[in-house]
Formats: sequence, structure tokens, C-alpha cells
Amino acid sequence: MTGYSKDIERLTMKNDDFRRVLYTAKNSQLVMMSLKPGEQIGMESHPSDQFFRIEQGSGEAMLDGVRSVIKKGYGVVVPGGMQHNVINNGPVPMKLYTVYSPPNHLDGTVHHTPADAAASKEQFDGKTTE
Repeated sequence: MTGYSKDIERLTMKNDDFRRVLYTAKNSQLVMMSLKPGEQIGMESHPSDQFFRIEQGSGEAMLDGVRSVIKKGYGVVVPGGMQHNVINNGPVPMKLYTVYSPPNHLDGTVHHTPADAAASKEQFDGKTTE
């Protein structure tokens, strides 16, 4: 195995896809996201823990109904099972990456838009990047 070691900040800033899975290990998964002004991830809950890191933009994180302002440099930890949403209410795209523990999506998943993500029924199938 080689693992994953890349300039995640640079990659995240260049990403224009709503969701792009970069690397899937047995117990965690690295995913980049980009939210256009006015977009949101959508209220969701899943069994995996999740960490978000905001690299550009500003907005709100909603965790079990509690809203918190987030912006560049902020991190958000979401325990598995918690209802959550990330909302870009700023004037520029929100660029972020997230780590799921354990993985939540199929390795290699790319959703170009929130509509693509909503239409997808994929779930992690146990297959890792390597």
C-alpha cells in the first residue's frame, strides 16, 4: 500500500465538483467538495463520523439544529448519527474537504452537482483505493 500524500489544500481549491472521493482506506475516506453560493450539502445523517475543513468561503454548519458560523480555516466534527448540513451563504464558492470514518461513498465517486448526488443511491461497498 502507498497511502495518500498530496497537497490537499491546492487540490481542494481547484475542485469545482460538488463531491469527489480522493482516497478510500478501510477505516476512513477523503473527499473534496465545492458548494456554489446558495448551495448546501442538504440535511443528512449517516453512521460514519465526519470531519470538515473549510479552505475557502463562509457559511453555516447546522448540527442537530444548532447553527454555527464557519469560514476559511474552520473545522467541523460531526459524530455518526447526528443530523447535519453545511450551507454556503457567502458570495464565493465554499471549498472544503471532508474525512468520513468509516467510509461512506463508493471509492472514486464523483458527483458534479448536488442533483447528481441526490439522484445517486451509491453506498460504500467495502472496496478501497488500494
